[in-house]
Amino acid sequence: MDLQTRKLNAIEYLAGLRDEKIFRKIESTITEVQKTQMVKRSLKPFTQEQLIDRAKRSTLDYQSGKYKTQEQLEKESENW
Repeated sequence: MDLQTRKLNAIEYLAGLRDEKIFRKIESTITEVQKTQMVKRSLKPFTQEQLIDRAKRSTLDYQSGKYKTQEQLEKESENW
């Protein structure tokens, strides 16, 4: 079954739907998908220069001791 036919079947199902609870779940799912798509559209990949700059800054942070160990992060996350 092609996508167009499936869409039409879904529309037909929604048009005949009488259960408010099911309809709310469908609406909630649609809203979540739209939010996710909006976030994905707003994300842009880093340029090569940005990646190199981030790597250099990370290396400097590590060399100067500006980092947390796995144990520190786990202890910190217990308070979330």
